[in-house]
Amino acid sequence: MTRPYRWMSALLLFLSGWMLLSMQSAKADALPVVSKAQSDCVVLLHGLRRSAWAMSRIEDSLTEAGYQVYNQDYPSTSAPVESLARQEIAQALDWCRQQDVARVHFVTHSMGGILVRSYLQEQSIPELGRVVMLAPPNHGSEVVDRMQDWWLFRKLTGPAGQQLGTGPEGIAARLRPVAGEIGVIAGTRTVDPWLSWIIPGEDDGKVSLPSTRLKEMRDYLEVPASHAFIMRKRAVIKQVLTFLQHGYFASLEVGSA
Repeated sequence: MTRPYRWMSALLLFLSGWMLLSMQSAKADALPVVSKAQSDCVVLLHGLRRSAWAMSRIEDSLTEAGYQVYNQDYPSTSAPVESLARQEIAQALDWCRQQDVARVHFVTHSMGGILVRSYLQEQSIPELGRVVMLAPPNHGSEVVDRMQDWWLFRKLTGPAGQQLGTGPEGIAARLRPVAGEIGVIAGTRTVDPWLSWIIPGEDDGKVSLPSTRLKEMRDYLEVPASHAFIMRKRAVIKQVLTFLQHGYFASLEVGSA
C-alpha cells in the first residue's frame, strides 16, 4: 500500500473509531426529574464525537446504586475545550445543585476528562467529590499530531479536536495539576491497528498508556479494553463504582466482559 493510501486508511479508521457508538440523539426539552432523596450526584461526560448514549451503561449502574446522574449530549465538535467546559460543566453543576446534593462526582470518557481539568483551572467546585477518567488523553494523542492538519479531520472533529495533540500548542501542555481524588482507567487493547502503529508503546488505539496518567491521580488501573468500548464494559463499570464509593480501585483482575 502506498503512503498516501496508508494515511487515508489511518484517518478513516481514526474517524470511524471516534464516531463509533455516537448515535447522536436530540437533547430532551427538559432535564430528567429525579428524587432528592440521594446525597451524591454524578456528572457523566462523553468524549469527542460521542453522545450520552455512549455513557448509558454507566448511567444505569450508577442510578441503580442510588446516585443522581446527569448524562446529557453536548456539542463536542462545536467549540474549543475551554468553552465547552465552561458551558457544559456549569449546566451540569446547576442541575446537581438543584437536587440539594452533598457531593458532585465526575465520570468521563476520553476528552470529557480534559473538560473537567480545564474547568478546574479557572473555577472551584466546593462540593467536588471523586473523578474517574476513562482513557483520558491527559498528555495528548500522537494520532492527533499526525492528523490535525488534514481537512477531513478538522471538519469532523472541530476546534476541540485540534487541541488534543501532544505538543506545546495542545491544551494538555497548558493544564496545571488540579485538586481532587482522581482515578484513571486506561485501556490496553486496540481495534485500530493502523492508529496504534502511530502511537509509541502500549495504547488503546487512540491514546498511549503514559498519556493517560496524571501526577495528582490517586489510583490507576489498566484494563483489557479499547478506547472505543472501555466505557461499555461491565467490569470497568464495577471499578468506577468502587472508586466513587471508596476512593480506590478493586485489586481484582478486570476481565473483558
